[in-house]
Amino acid sequence: MLTGLLGGSFNPAHGGHRRITRFTIDALGLDEVWWLVSPGNPLKPKAGMAPLAARLRSAEEQARRAPITPTTIERDLGTRYTVDTLRALQRRYKSRQFVWLMGSDNLAQFHRWKDWRTIARTMPIAVIARPGYNQSAMTSPAMAWLRRYSVSVPVFRKMGRERLGRAPALVLLRFDPDHRSATAIRRGNADWAERYNKTNTSALRDRLTFRQIIGSDE
Repeated sequence: MLTGLLGGSFNPAHGGHRRITRFTIDALGLDEVWWLVSPGNPLKPKAGMAPLAARLRSAEEQARRAPITPTTIERDLGTRYTVDTLRALQRRYKSRQFVWLMGSDNLAQFHRWKDWRTIARTMPIAVIARPGYNQSAMTSPAMAWLRRYSVSVPVFRKMGRERLGRAPALVLLRFDPDHRSATAIRRGNADWAERYNKTNTSALRDRLTFRQIIGSDE
Protein backbone atom coordinates (compact mmCIF):
# COMPACT_ATOMS: atom_id res chain seq x y z
CA MET A 1 0.00 0.00 0.00
CA LEU A 2 1.32 3.41 -1.01
CA THR A 3 0.01 5.66 1.74
CA GLY A 4 0.17 9.43 1.98
CA LEU A 5 0.45 11.06 5.40
CA LEU A 6 -1.01 14.53 5.92
CA GLY A 7 -0.52 15.96 9.38
CA GLY A 8 -2.24 18.93 10.91
CA SER A 9 -4.50 20.35 13.57
CA PHE A 10 -7.62 20.04 11.37
CA ASN A 11 -9.13 22.82 13.47
CA PRO A 12 -11.51 22.19 11.76
CA ALA A 13 -11.09 19.90 8.76
CA HIS A 14 -12.80 21.41 5.70
CA GLY A 15 -13.46 20.91 2.02
CA GLY A 16 -10.05 22.31 1.08
CA HIS A 17 -8.33 19.47 2.94
CA ARG A 18 -10.50 16.94 1.12
CA ARG A 19 -9.96 18.54 -2.29
CA ILE A 20 -6.16 18.72 -2.14
CA THR A 21 -6.02 15.19 -0.75
CA ARG A 22 -8.11 13.80 -3.60
CA PHE A 23 -5.97 15.67 -6.14
CA THR A 24 -2.79 14.33 -4.53
CA ILE A 25 -4.05 10.74 -4.53
CA ASP A 26 -4.79 11.00 -8.25
CA ALA A 27 -1.56 12.84 -9.12
CA LEU A 28 0.80 10.47 -7.29
CA GLY A 29 -1.16 7.23 -7.64
CA LEU A 30 -1.56 6.77 -3.89
CA ASP A 31 -3.74 3.99 -2.53
CA GLU A 32 -4.97 6.13 0.35
CA VAL A 33 -4.09 9.01 2.66
CA TRP A 34 -4.08 9.10 6.44
CA TRP A 35 -4.96 12.43 8.04
CA LEU A 36 -2.89 12.65 11.22
CA VAL A 37 -5.09 14.77 13.48
CA SER A 38 -2.52 16.15 15.89
CA PRO A 39 -3.12 16.16 19.65
CA GLY A 40 -0.98 19.31 19.74
CA ASN A 41 1.27 21.06 17.24
CA PRO A 42 4.48 22.37 18.92
CA LEU A 43 4.54 25.29 16.46
CA LYS A 44 0.94 26.39 17.07
CA PRO A 45 -0.56 28.05 20.18
CA LYS A 46 -3.04 26.08 22.27
CA ALA A 47 -5.43 29.03 22.47
CA GLY A 48 -8.35 28.53 20.09
CA MET A 49 -7.62 24.82 19.59
CA ALA A 50 -10.81 22.75 19.69
CA PRO A 51 -10.94 19.43 21.59
CA LEU A 52 -9.41 16.49 19.77
CA ALA A 53 -12.76 14.69 19.52
CA ALA A 54 -14.37 17.63 17.67
CA ARG A 55 -11.45 17.93 15.28
CA LEU A 56 -11.52 14.20 14.53
CA ARG A 57 -15.29 14.34 13.94
CA SER A 58 -14.85 17.19 11.48
CA ALA A 59 -12.17 15.15 9.69
CA GLU A 60 -14.40 12.07 9.54
CA GLU A 61 -17.17 14.20 8.04
CA GLN A 62 -14.88 15.49 5.30
CA ALA A 63 -13.38 12.05 4.60
CA ARG A 64 -16.68 10.31 3.81
CA ARG A 65 -16.72 8.17 0.65
CA ALA A 66 -13.05 8.91 -0.03
CA PRO A 67 -9.83 6.85 0.42
CA ILE A 68 -8.97 9.01 3.44
CA THR A 69 -8.54 7.75 7.00
CA PRO A 70 -8.48 10.38 9.78
CA THR A 71 -6.65 9.17 12.86
CA THR A 72 -5.35 10.34 16.23
CA ILE A 73 -2.61 7.71 16.21
CA GLU A 74 0.05 10.22 17.34
CA ARG A 75 -1.56 10.19 20.79
CA ASP A 76 -1.28 6.40 20.94
CA LEU A 77 2.29 6.47 19.69
CA GLY A 78 3.18 9.07 22.32
CA THR A 79 5.00 11.19 19.75
CA ARG A 80 5.08 14.99 19.77
CA TYR A 81 7.26 15.74 16.76
CA THR A 82 6.81 14.70 13.15
CA VAL A 83 10.22 13.04 12.92
CA ASP A 84 9.32 10.69 15.77
CA THR A 85 5.83 9.98 14.37
CA LEU A 86 7.16 9.00 10.96
CA ARG A 87 9.76 6.67 12.39
CA ALA A 88 7.16 5.02 14.63
CA LEU A 89 4.74 4.54 11.74
CA GLN A 90 7.43 2.91 9.61
CA ARG A 91 8.25 0.50 12.44
CA ARG A 92 4.59 -0.36 13.03
CA TYR A 93 3.49 -0.68 9.39
CA LYS A 94 6.41 -2.37 7.68
CA SER A 95 4.35 -3.50 4.69
CA ARG A 96 3.44 0.06 3.71
CA GLN A 97 5.38 2.66 1.79
CA PHE A 98 4.71 6.15 3.08
CA VAL A 99 4.86 9.58 1.47
CA TRP A 100 4.85 12.70 3.65
CA LEU A 101 2.45 15.36 2.33
CA MET A 102 2.62 19.02 3.28
CA GLY A 103 1.54 22.38 1.98
CA SER A 104 3.97 24.98 0.71
CA ASP A 105 3.21 27.03 3.85
CA ASN A 106 4.88 24.28 5.86
CA LEU A 107 7.81 24.05 3.46
CA ALA A 108 8.43 27.75 4.09
CA GLN A 109 9.04 26.99 7.77
CA PHE A 110 10.24 23.41 7.43
CA HIS A 111 13.73 24.39 8.59
CA ARG A 112 12.22 25.18 12.01
CA TRP A 113 10.92 21.63 12.48
CA LYS A 114 12.85 19.28 14.74
CA ASP A 115 15.38 17.22 12.73
CA TRP A 116 13.84 18.29 9.42
CA ARG A 117 16.67 16.80 7.38
CA THR A 118 16.04 13.47 9.10
CA ILE A 119 12.38 13.74 8.08
CA ALA A 120 13.48 14.25 4.49
CA ARG A 121 15.71 11.19 4.69
CA THR A 122 12.95 9.07 6.26
CA MET A 123 10.44 9.11 3.40
CA PRO A 124 9.66 10.95 0.14
CA ILE A 125 7.96 14.33 0.46
CA ALA A 126 5.24 15.82 -1.73
CA VAL A 127 4.67 19.57 -1.38
CA ILE A 128 1.26 20.95 -2.34
CA ALA A 129 1.15 24.56 -3.54
CA ARG A 130 -0.91 26.95 -1.40
CA PRO A 131 -1.92 30.48 -2.41
CA GLY A 132 0.36 33.13 -0.96
CA TYR A 133 3.13 30.81 0.21
CA ASN A 134 4.86 29.59 -2.91
CA GLN A 135 7.52 32.30 -3.10
CA SER A 136 8.51 31.97 0.56
CA ALA A 137 8.56 28.18 0.17
CA MET A 138 10.78 28.24 -2.91
CA THR A 139 13.28 30.59 -1.23
CA SER A 140 13.27 28.87 2.16
CA PRO A 141 16.39 27.35 3.76
CA ALA A 142 14.81 23.90 3.55
CA MET A 143 14.13 24.22 -0.17
CA ALA A 144 17.72 25.29 -0.77
CA TRP A 145 18.77 21.91 0.63
CA LEU A 146 15.92 19.84 -0.86
CA ARG A 147 16.07 21.25 -4.39
CA ARG A 148 18.80 18.80 -5.43
CA TYR A 149 16.42 15.91 -4.63
CA SER A 150 13.49 17.19 -6.71
CA VAL A 151 11.86 14.74 -9.11
CA SER A 152 9.00 15.09 -11.58
CA VAL A 153 5.53 13.69 -10.93
CA PRO A 154 5.97 10.84 -13.50
CA VAL A 155 9.27 9.80 -11.90
CA PHE A 156 7.70 9.98 -8.45
CA ARG A 157 4.80 7.76 -9.54
CA LYS A 158 7.20 5.19 -10.99
CA MET A 159 9.20 5.14 -7.76
CA GLY A 160 6.04 4.47 -5.76
CA ARG A 161 4.67 1.71 -7.97
CA GLU A 162 7.94 -0.18 -8.04
CA ARG A 163 8.52 0.28 -4.29
CA LEU A 164 11.86 1.80 -5.15
CA GLY A 165 11.27 5.22 -3.65
CA ARG A 166 14.34 6.45 -1.89
CA ALA A 167 14.51 9.44 0.41
CA PRO A 168 15.35 12.21 0.13
CA ALA A 169 12.97 12.74 -2.77
CA LEU A 170 10.81 15.81 -3.32
CA VAL A 171 7.94 16.37 -5.74
CA LEU A 172 6.09 19.67 -6.16
CA LEU A 173 2.36 19.58 -6.90
CA ARG A 174 0.32 22.45 -8.29
CA PHE A 175 -3.47 22.39 -8.51
CA ASP A 176 -6.10 25.05 -9.02
CA PRO A 177 -5.86 27.28 -5.92
CA ASP A 178 -8.22 26.53 -3.05
CA HIS A 179 -8.58 29.53 -0.78
CA ARG A 180 -10.54 27.82 1.98
CA SER A 181 -8.80 27.78 5.35
CA ALA A 182 -9.47 26.67 8.91
CA THR A 183 -8.51 30.16 10.11
CA ALA A 184 -11.26 31.75 8.02
CA ILE A 185 -13.79 29.18 9.26
CA ARG A 186 -12.91 29.94 12.89
CA ARG A 187 -13.19 33.68 12.26
CA GLY A 188 -16.65 33.19 10.82
CA ASN A 189 -17.77 30.75 13.50
CA ALA A 190 -15.69 30.66 16.65
CA ASP A 191 -18.01 28.04 18.16
CA TRP A 192 -17.83 25.61 15.25
CA ALA A 193 -16.84 22.71 17.53
CA GLU A 194 -20.07 22.98 19.51
CA ARG A 195 -21.98 21.48 16.58
CA TYR A 196 -20.05 18.24 16.96
CA ASN A 197 -20.28 18.26 20.75
CA LYS A 198 -24.06 18.74 20.72
CA THR A 199 -25.07 16.47 17.86
CA ASN A 200 -22.59 13.65 18.48
CA THR A 201 -22.83 12.45 22.05
CA SER A 202 -21.66 8.91 21.44
CA ALA A 203 -17.99 7.95 21.41
CA LEU A 204 -16.16 8.02 18.08
CA ARG A 205 -13.89 5.10 17.24
CA ASP A 206 -10.59 5.85 15.55
CA ARG A 207 -10.61 3.79 12.34
CA LEU A 208 -6.87 3.13 12.50
CA THR A 209 -6.24 2.50 16.18
CA PHE A 210 -9.79 1.28 17.01
CA ARG A 211 -9.63 3.40 20.13
CA GLN A 212 -12.70 5.32 21.27
CA ILE A 213 -12.35 9.09 21.25
CA ILE A 214 -14.86 10.71 23.58
CA GLY A 215 -15.92 14.33 23.80
CA SER A 216 -13.73 15.11 26.76
CA ASP A 217 -10.54 13.86 25.08
CA GLU A 218 -7.97 16.57 24.48
